[in-house]
Amino acid sequence: MCRCCVRATTSPAPTSWCCRAEPPVGPGSTPVASATVPSADVVITGTGLFTPPYSISNAELVASLTVSVNEWNAAHASEIAVGAREARQVPDAEFIEKASGIKSRFVMNKDGVLDPHRLRPHLPLRGEDELGLQAEMALPAIYEALAQAGRRPDEVDCVIVGCSNLQRAYPAVAIEIQAALGAGGWAYDMNVACSSATFSIQSGVDALCNGSANLVVVVNPEITSGHNNFAMRDHHFIFGDACTAIVLERTADAIASEQWEVLRGRLQTKFSNAIRNDFGFLNPSEDGERDSMELVFRQRGQQVFKEVCPMVVGHIREQLDALTLEPAGVRRFWLHQANLKMNQLIAKGVLGRVPNEDEAPVILDRYANTSSAGSVIAFHLHRGDLVSGDLGVICSFGAGYSIGSQVVRKR
Repeated sequence: MCRCCVRATTSPAPTSWCCRAEPPVGPGSTPVASATVPSADVVITGTGLFTPPYSISNAELVASLTVSVNEWNAAHASEIAVGAREARQVPDAEFIEKASGIKSRFVMNKDGVLDPHRLRPHLPLRGEDELGLQAEMALPAIYEALAQAGRRPDEVDCVIVGCSNLQRAYPAVAIEIQAALGAGGWAYDMNVACSSATFSIQSGVDALCNGSANLVVVVNPEITSGHNNFAMRDHHFIFGDACTAIVLERTADAIASEQWEVLRGRLQTKFSNAIRNDFGFLNPSEDGERDSMELVFRQRGQQVFKEVCPMVVGHIREQLDALTLEPAGVRRFWLHQANLKMNQLIAKGVLGRVPNEDEAPVILDRYANTSSAGSVIAFHLHRGDLVSGDLGVICSFGAGYSIGSQVVRKR
């Protein structure tokens, strides 16, 4: 029995305790053990956001890909004429916004992405003695979060990096960040694709509950421009770069002026190939030739939409049911920022009506899909108007499939 479980047995009418595995959500689902802590044991005391310096509009992206597509079609005209290849389709800026809600995205490098003969960022190679790019973008977000929490970097004793792609296998990016901060304790990396932030938040909560950490920093350095396929119309507009950070502490230790109780966390996974990226360390050893398109992001969008939306609705509803909360009592939903229609459908499934932007704020119009960082960006930018007692749900969903959510309440 962990420390939170011991405290929970003496707390008045707790709704749930630590170390309880969640029941299956539906046929074929794979439940994941989820620490569900009683109210007021763990709080979020700060958040931070790093926004890259360059923004790319839909129009800029379309202009670049149009040149690339026309040149590719011309180079393969004979094969296209006899049906050996399909012609690539020219993108459309109006379609992008209508289909996704995305208007622009931030990136670590703009020139390379918009070069029609490259279509990927220019990222200069760094030496072993130089700070890595993901660690570099993490530090400003962490410093902002620590400032909100009223904490110093050397007080941190746990750093968890959660993101969709890590720039190397080892040493862990989290350990590099730990060293750059001058933090103590321990650190590690984790990857649950678009749900990496909510899963790493849960890992931080668990560490605080079991006593292995006292001040946890969760950080999500997402350089999604590195795994995006800018050469294909169906994918080139989806992603943007960003980094978020969250500070977690036990309530008894917290000194921040703004605190958010973590009432309950829930994690869920179900295997699917509908979103996939086959890039990995075994690629050079594989016998046979891979299509280069397999080594970057790809998805079957309609299948994802059809399968994930009802899973997320059920996930959130069961979260609220476990806390005996009605959806109408939730002041704000900070949802994963992948597709506007997807978010509207999920929120409608939970609330029974289409939400307004105050209830389910949107940041993907400016940031696009920043993978795991999206729901945290929404929480970071759209919580300042809430008051003590207000409830919210931070929820992510994506490849795996993976779904994670944290029900929070402002103190």
